[in-house]
Amino acid sequence: MSSTPAIAIPRLLIGGVSSGVGKTTFTIGLCRALRRRGLNVALFKCGPDYLDPTYHRLASGRTAHNLDSWLMGRDALLDTFTRNASTADVALIEGVMGLYDGASPTEMTGSSAEIAQILDAPIALVCDASGMARSVAAIAHGFATFEPDVALRALICNHIGSPGHLDLLRRASTRIPVLGGLLADARVALPERHLGLHTADELDTEPLLEAWADRVEQSCDVAALLDIARSAAPLPAAAPIALPLAPRCRIAIAQDAAFHFYYDANLRLLERAGAELIAFSPVSDSQLPECDGVYLGGGYPELHAAKLAANSSMRRALHEHSSAGKPIYAECGGLMYLADAIVTLDGARHSMLGLIPGTATMQRKLQALGYVEIETREPTPLGPAGTQFRGHQFRYSSFETTLEPQRYTLRTKRSGQLQHEGYGSAAILGSYVHAHWASNPAVPEAFVEACATSLRRARPPSPAPSTRR
Repeated sequence: MSSTPAIAIPRLLIGGVSSGVGKTTFTIGLCRALRRRGLNVALFKCGPDYLDPTYHRLASGRTAHNLDSWLMGRDALLDTFTRNASTADVALIEGVMGLYDGASPTEMTGSSAEIAQILDAPIALVCDASGMARSVAAIAHGFATFEPDVALRALICNHIGSPGHLDLLRRASTRIPVLGGLLADARVALPERHLGLHTADELDTEPLLEAWADRVEQSCDVAALLDIARSAAPLPAAAPIALPLAPRCRIAIAQDAAFHFYYDANLRLLERAGAELIAFSPVSDSQLPECDGVYLGGGYPELHAAKLAANSSMRRALHEHSSAGKPIYAECGGLMYLADAIVTLDGARHSMLGLIPGTATMQRKLQALGYVEIETREPTPLGPAGTQFRGHQFRYSSFETTLEPQRYTLRTKRSGQLQHEGYGSAAILGSYVHAHWASNPAVPEAFVEACATSLRRARPPSPAPSTRR
């Protein structure tokens, strides 16, 4: 009887006492410091975040991957990690919120700590040490002993006042070593807006990444952190995946400044199901590439609403695609683009595709945040009625529509509240939910089949064979 082979994957999970303590800046600085040593670094982000991975990608030079135990499940999470980390020299996993914060206030589910347990990963804990000395030892003790089998191995003390302050913190915490910390510096802070950080592609990011690497080099024990990562036990190797011999269909993926929120796992699942993916820009392209289906991800359509409205040739191309019965699936910002119009915060109304009747209106306050479970109420491009999957919402817009009935039953994880969502008809489906299809791999397979079916319908029948001799 054969056993699953094990592989050594040096790895370190970088958790936080809370949000805002500097996990991202430390993670990207440490990544660049390791790359300066000639190491290939794989980066991962705990939770459903789309923005931090854009910095991870530039810092590492590799695609960054999300890890979320509630959205993905244990097996898919472990497979995603081992499959993508096995080609690197070391893997860094940036946590989400505080180390023990997740899908439940009373359980480990979805937390960075649970992901560390699944991956058997040692943890470096980042804290805000401003105005603190011996109390840092109490923080270390509490986080290390709160849950069994959580391998807290180091502290990173950010927002320190001086090198002398960092020395005090090192002397205070003797059980869990302080292996460095960063001075707060507004000159190299990562800028934010209503959905969080700006994406890395929007900024002159390279100087920021190098500046944080310099700070990590100056005040953190990079060698000791690498030794901790290398102490991690081997993990089972990922099973090989056989891709289709030839694509069954072509799916156009909106990819530009307005639409760029995608889980890489979703795109890879589409490919495994037989899709060829082609990027296009609703903002700047005049034509839709030849395709059998369209995937409109989330992003910031409200910031580019005027350009989207002005691109009449692209709007016309998408209408023609829809009129041919070809599927369009849209999430959050994509739903806003499918609507009649987007109303921005200044009150301006910008005409959109009008494929789903309704208006998306930007609000100054957060409208929805958190995990959701979906069950379809009727057949959709994602499968038959009763199809279930998990996702996440994070939005500052509201959507008013007269279209009934909605195609989803949505249950929020936090409150258990039920509501109807999911808009469109026939081959058009839009929703505010950012779905993670690792929760049900049958969903991307169904979408590929819907697109392949549209291709078969569009293809003219083959001529009958001639009977003449």
